[in-house]
Amino acid sequence: MGLKFIAIEGNIGAGKTTLSTMLAKDMNARLILERFEDNPFLPDFYKDIERFAFATELSFMADRYQQLSEVLAQPDLFTSLAISDYYFMKSLIFASATLSNNEYRLYRRLFDIMMNQLPKPDLLVYLYRGSYNLLEHIKRRNRDYEKMIDTKYLENIHQSYMNFFTQSTLPIAIIEIDGIDFVQNTPVYNRIKTIILNHKFKSGITRFFKEDFFD
Repeated sequence: MGLKFIAIEGNIGAGKTTLSTMLAKDMNARLILERFEDNPFLPDFYKDIERFAFATELSFMADRYQQLSEVLAQPDLFTSLAISDYYFMKSLIFASATLSNNEYRLYRRLFDIMMNQLPKPDLLVYLYRGSYNLLEHIKRRNRDYEKMIDTKYLENIHQSYMNFFTQSTLPIAIIEIDGIDFVQNTPVYNRIKTIILNHKFKSGITRFFKEDFFD
């Protein structure tokens, strides 16, 4: 059975949306992009994380659930593959890094109800970039509300992802692209695409390093 649902994950500024868009175009897949700019709490969140974390994370979770449940429940006559630039588990990963213990316990109860109703991806791809490389990407896209992001916050998010991966039974591909521009380097992009489509993934983590993309 071929891939039907691929989720592309990564830290803030890793290139999730870019890679998802490129792959969906090449593979004639349905593209699901996170509607992060619609979150009304996000600008305030980066100014005062402690105060606005719960409202921000709850808003993201509700929107992700609505989007994934609507799109993935509807069959497409022209393609059987869907590619998303996020996985619903992202909600819990970010919440674990930003919420207080009491807030997180309540959030987790709501999350578990929603999570059980959504399909799991056939493959979860995690794009890894180091914190300083991520900050350069964030700086170049010049979003006002992201200017308060620092390396400590990014490192906390990355560690939350790693904690989830070590406990997950999903097939997970961790692809190291620190310092790599796969948009401009077509051979590297093609190798990444070939790995995602053709590698025989099993449950658990499979790592790919920068050396795997160059001759």
